[in-house]
Amino acid sequence: METRSWESIDRLVGWLDGASSLPSGEERLLRVLKLSEEVGEVGQAVIGALGQNPRKGVTHSWEDVQAELCDVVVSALVALRTLTPDARAVFEDRLARIEARSLAAHRER
Repeated sequence: METRSWESIDRLVGWLDGASSLPSGEERLLRVLKLSEEVGEVGQAVIGALGQNPRKGVTHSWEDVQAELCDVVVSALVALRTLTPDARAVFEDRLARIEARSLAAHRER
């Protein structure tokens, strides 16, 4: 992920911290729980893109799904940054581990 993206995440966390009157423990919890809300919106968009609610029909596009997925990613990074000032290093380390594990499993086939 680009440095500029991490700078944006830091600004969002700063803005959220400044707007919150909650104790830090509650704020952390709510930022993690925000992921559930955003994932639900992805599901709603997929159902809407497929027109799977007979009462509503097609209500979303695949571009809406993409936007909702981005909201999930941003919410996850904000939650991670809220938990640790080393969010970038934690994320990059985890991504490298997932990549190595996945590619090793692919090579074994």
